[in-house]
Amino acid sequence: MLQYAQSGVIMPEKETVERAQEDAREGKSPSTQAGEFVREEMHHVREGKHGARSTKQAIAIGLSKARRSGVKLRAPRKGKASARTRAQASRDLRRGSSRRGKTSRTRSRATSSALKREGHRAASKRALATQTRSAARRRSASSRRSAAMKAVRTKGATGRSSAARKAARTRARAR
Repeated sequence: MLQYAQSGVIMPEKETVERAQEDAREGKSPSTQAGEFVREEMHHVREGKHGARSTKQAIAIGLSKARRSGVKLRAPRKGKASARTRAQASRDLRRGSSRRGKTSRTRSRATSSALKREGHRAASKRALATQTRSAARRRSASSRRSAAMKAVRTKGATGRSSAARKAARTRARAR
């Protein structure tokens, strides 16, 4: 189950961990649980707690926090990410399943100050939209379709209705 990680920047907020635990209890996927940590990270960048070089970096920090907090989110498969990223993800995953001592204060401070020097545009609505579109483009049409079909099955009548209204608004705005 989810637990607290014990290092400086990596420490997630209590509410985030609780939201992720609730997702786990509801039987939601690890990626949904990890989404709570990514959301928290975006809020941190927006409110100026620290910055991020890119949207991708902010997402990566959130995923790392999730793994270190005990979310069973597997490392990316070979060919999906670099060897270094995959190694780091599996390290974070191991870290989440074991209790370890505190990270050195010097290391924590170095990470924090490095992130504080970065900008805050990475978490803007525009940057997130660009990241989402580019991530979607990398997926095949059949993959996107199966995800949409799964959403239809799991959303329920109320969720479907509100999603349809949102889609209609988006289309109207695009015109």
